[in-house]
Amino acid sequence: MPKNRYQNICRPREMSRRHFLKHASAGAAWAAPAAHFFTALQGRAADLKKNQKSVILLWMGGGPSTIDIWDLKPGSLTGGPFSPIKTSGDMQICEHLPQMAQQMHHMAIIRSMSTREADHSRGRYYMHTGFVPNPSVEHPSYGAVIAKQLEATRDALEIPPFISIGGNSAGPGFLGLAYAPFVVDSNGRIRNLESETSSDRWQARMNFLNKMETQFIGQRRGLAAGEHKKIIKKTNQLLTSSQMDAFQTSQEPEKLRASYGDTEFGRGCLMARRLVEVGVPFVEVDLGGWDTHSNNFSQLQTKLPEMDQAMATLIADLSDRGMLENVAVVWMGEFGRTPRINGNTGRDHWARSWSAVVGGAGFKGGIAVGKTNADGTEVETTPYSSEELMATVLQSIGISLDTQFTSANGRPMKIAGGGRPIKELLT
Repeated sequence: MPKNRYQNICRPREMSRRHFLKHASAGAAWAAPAAHFFTALQGRAADLKKNQKSVILLWMGGGPSTIDIWDLKPGSLTGGPFSPIKTSGDMQICEHLPQMAQQMHHMAIIRSMSTREADHSRGRYYMHTGFVPNPSVEHPSYGAVIAKQLEATRDALEIPPFISIGGNSAGPGFLGLAYAPFVVDSNGRIRNLESETSSDRWQARMNFLNKMETQFIGQRRGLAAGEHKKIIKKTNQLLTSSQMDAFQTSQEPEKLRASYGDTEFGRGCLMARRLVEVGVPFVEVDLGGWDTHSNNFSQLQTKLPEMDQAMATLIADLSDRGMLENVAVVWMGEFGRTPRINGNTGRDHWARSWSAVVGGAGFKGGIAVGKTNADGTEVETTPYSSEELMATVLQSIGISLDTQFTSANGRPMKIAGGGRPIKELLT
């Protein structure tokens, strides 16, 4: 991390700074608005701690046309111009994913996703939380749940447990801001943390502040001063931690950086690998721009190679380092797109029959689960929901599905919306 990362962290003027301090304080300054119970984690804590399970979510914002990517329908009126190609697994995928074709023995396609939210905002919330939007409660997202569940297994983790690269993920809901996504761009820059202040000058300021706060605490004016001191101490530890280097992909060999691709998504995927390598439980990498109501096929011809290069290299890199057995990789968007091709050569929103992809951790690789009919308009086998996908991901990394929360309004809620895992996917 360059020396100019230290900038007036203590000023409360900007929401992003306050948000940063919330992260840094972890549990020290956050008083939960509701009780939440994690009964099954205790029995698995030792294994989770030993194996350092993590999840990388590749979020395809806008609703990708999975009928043109993972579940092609050649020869049908809905099929489009792309052809399927063979893979290293027992399935075929789009011709514009040649690098992923070589990695599909590590991955599984769920071709019978069938959900009920075809609006961007509602679909994004539903796929991130396992719950449909409800005005009376804000549910925690994948990242918040996994960060909370696995944080205790990371003794040496000094940076936030939930990191979102290239876009802001869904929030922590009633788990509180300590588990909100810590957002960086693909170059590892954290907004409003750049200045010309040297590390020595920063440390001098922190020492002076510490003396002032110690004197104030000695005046016994309540608990707030002591808690604030803890926040500042944690913030200082975070910003001066060597783990912050995990955000700097420029430290990787040039050849490896080139293999991921010189794109925001490529750098984001490389950063995700570096972050899980230092122990971050959940990383989300955003690749937006999939809302292809017009010119669907020409847009995909540009987007798919970018996705293919970065995603395939991420999986190969994790595998080569012996990390893939402990890191779950999830690819999904908020829904799919219509089998019918509209008058603008595009596809519209479609939640009835689409695909998601998972791999690593406890997943079986090289398989396709579920089936759609000949033109992709209906699921012919057991349909799977967001709840079931989330439950499967959680079980793949050893988080108990018996876990329950109590929301801010006092309502008990099962983890992953009470979904049951997709057994065919799990080893």
